[in-house]
Amino acid sequence: MEIGYLRKLFLLDGFGAVLSAVLLGVVLVKLNAYFGIPVATLYFLAVLPCFFAVYDFYCYFKMKKDLGKFLKGIAIINLLYCCLSLALAFYHYQEILYLGWIYIVVEIIIVVALSIIELRVANGYISKMISS
Repeated sequence: MEIGYLRKLFLLDGFGAVLSAVLLGVVLVKLNAYFGIPVATLYFLAVLPCFFAVYDFYCYFKMKKDLGKFLKGIAIINLLYCCLSLALAFYHYQEILYLGWIYIVVEIIIVVALSIIELRVANGYISKMISS
């Protein structure tokens, strides 16, 4: 497995994190009447992907070694973010409207799918490095 493929996953994850931050921190805030997710929760959830994006872009541009470990790290962080998003959604379940639930579920599906790919690639890369 070539390192370029791992690096591209960091790039994809980073742009996805930026998209999540913009959707949560700008779009859903502006259209809150249709989604019902509390604004403070949206801002909180929007800040986290900003940190993820910094991590991803740093790994993409600067990291040369141990990319498998770093990719595994962001995959696990993404999964924890999904758990947090779901927990906050259930905490605010009485306020969240149907579009809000749809957004949350779709985002979780996308992030979990990407995380599974990242974990598989990272584990394959780490195994290959160990056996070399």
